[in-house]
Amino acid sequence: MPFRVRPIMPMVFLALALAGDTKSAPAATGPLPGMPPLLNRNDIYAADAPGKLSPVVKDYPPRVYVPNTISNTVTVIDPKTYQIVETFHVGRLPQHVTPSYDLKTLWVLNDRGNSLTRIDPATAKLKETIPVTDPYNMYYTPDGKFAIVVAEQRMRLNFLDAATMKQVNSVWVPCKGVDHMDFSADGRYLIASCEFAGALIKVDVEQQKMVGRLPLPGAHAMPQDVKLSPDGKVFYVADMHADGIHMIDGDSFMLTGFIPTGKGAHGLYVSRDSKVLYISNRGEGTISVLDFATRKLVHKWELPDGGSPDMGGVSSDGKVLWLSGRYDAEVYAIDTGNGKLLARIKVGRGPHGLCVYPQPGRYSLGHTGVFR
Repeated sequence: MPFRVRPIMPMVFLALALAGDTKSAPAATGPLPGMPPLLNRNDIYAADAPGKLSPVVKDYPPRVYVPNTISNTVTVIDPKTYQIVETFHVGRLPQHVTPSYDLKTLWVLNDRGNSLTRIDPATAKLKETIPVTDPYNMYYTPDGKFAIVVAEQRMRLNFLDAATMKQVNSVWVPCKGVDHMDFSADGRYLIASCEFAGALIKVDVEQQKMVGRLPLPGAHAMPQDVKLSPDGKVFYVADMHADGIHMIDGDSFMLTGFIPTGKGAHGLYVSRDSKVLYISNRGEGTISVLDFATRKLVHKWELPDGGSPDMGGVSSDGKVLWLSGRYDAEVYAIDTGNGKLLARIKVGRGPHGLCVYPQPGRYSLGHTGVFR
């Protein structure tokens, strides 16, 4: 059966403006002050091409860092040999491993441990642990000033000074299960998913204020990862219950379409040439590949003997897609040229937001590695 895009009547799903006075001044224009200028307005990922390692990370040892939520450990894998080289014990329920904005630190997000554990990527060694409330996920504002701790249980976005990691603001959002996000090309706003509310929210980055809420169609929508297209025009949102990806116009904050991909659509990853999007379908052990230019699916790769592909990242040369096997205590290395499984590596229980590091890019926006 051919893949198809289901058009959406945009007037039906207008965003709800929930952020204050409707008589406030018009939205600011131009890039977010302090954000490094884009290298290519038609490709926000131009700095992420193969081989474009920052001088900061060029000598870091290549590693894959896997947080195991149930085992409370981080497994460290050598991607050249597919061998486990170390296992760290960390805080309770480590969810993601997040690169810092300046690329110099990897943070293990210990959700129920209410802490962050630092890994020095220059040595691949564990360092200190600091207290932080409910760090399910973490991102960085495009100007590098703040780390945004996604406090899922508390329905809050906590803004921390990126240099000191001390909290300076906390924004409550009507967004049950807030968990993943991405930023507009100009850095002015972010769009985040509300996993347990079947909705999205839009937040003004500079004002640190929510400016809209958009319910998704269906009685049981369950949005997951969020990723902006290379041209900056479309936010793609994986929906684990709708089994596909929603397309969102970020500026108008309207739903424009839906593409079925597979059961349990979950993680979204951009190829190094910015041509395709990899979508992990956790509920059926497959990876769908979307062509950005045509907005059509061009491949669907099946993991031999099944699996539960979840979160991960792309190797620095773009040749391997690394994904955690959330319910199978394993990690998958997948050839991006043909979709073949290169390795299946047993790790701890509940592997989640693994980080491939180093990766190309000038700075990190967080999660498991969103670079510009």
